[in-house]
Amino acid sequence: MLQVGIFNGYFPYPLEEQAKKIKSIGFNTVQLDLAFKDVDFSTPDSITVAKAKQVRETFRDYNLPICCISGYTNIVHPDPDKRKEKLDYLRALIRNARHFGSPYVISETGTFNPVSDWVSHPQNKTEEGFQECKKVIKELAQLAFDHGAVFLLETYVNNVVGSVEETVRMFAEVDHPGLALLMDPTNYFEAHNIDQMDQVLKQIFDTLAAKIRIAHAKDVKRAGTEKGEKHVDIDASEAHTFRGVGEIELPAPGLGSLNYDYYLERLAEKHPNIPIVIEHLEEADVPRAKKFLDGKLRALGL
Repeated sequence: MLQVGIFNGYFPYPLEEQAKKIKSIGFNTVQLDLAFKDVDFSTPDSITVAKAKQVRETFRDYNLPICCISGYTNIVHPDPDKRKEKLDYLRALIRNARHFGSPYVISETGTFNPVSDWVSHPQNKTEEGFQECKKVIKELAQLAFDHGAVFLLETYVNNVVGSVEETVRMFAEVDHPGLALLMDPTNYFEAHNIDQMDQVLKQIFDTLAAKIRIAHAKDVKRAGTEKGEKHVDIDASEAHTFRGVGEIELPAPGLGSLNYDYYLERLAEKHPNIPIVIEHLEEADVPRAKKFLDGKLRALGL
């Protein structure tokens, strides 16, 4: 059966209190955010083996194995100093991934936009931009492999790798055991293709199913009158406050138009025990979102 998880970053508490609250809702796995009120992971040097083991064992004590690790950052930031800072942190996380309890470290591919990690930029869709991003991904994949880890690429439409075709190309050109895919189908939709949802979902799974290691559960729909960058006011990282940009909104699971039946059926074909991690919500909405996803999985026998 598919395993339902949650990001611990939606629970702004000390480490053990996070684990206790997450377990009380009935989850059995977490995607790890290095966001705790009592343990500092703010710099690469602060990511130590001892603290990684502390986190791992605390979640294990509550029977909440860590299925993957959030490493979200802009890996192609146009400012060289900022890019180095971001990549140095991601590299430290990859080197210590196994100590946290999972080989999988996830990031999207970033944007050359100097202001926002979520807004596109003309360079994203150039051959030069693709090759620059590919160079970074090859290095991260090799680093992960050297440390018994796997770097998971997460597609997002406004990033360098934003379409099914671009994702397929990246995996063809970086055919490496240190690279795999985080599957979030909502991240492939834009105004021009959201009305062809089943066709896009079929294309995603027909071409990329073998690369998937972890899955996400949020939703997608056309935006209302607000067409700018969308965030919510919660005590969490920007990756967790983000809710879409432009014509597309990315709400919590069950609050949009994603064809969940088709998504889950295709996901389970090749990955019947994969963790699927709920996101894009606030703490108060977590029980509802879990009930929605559990209900879908029960109805489908997954």
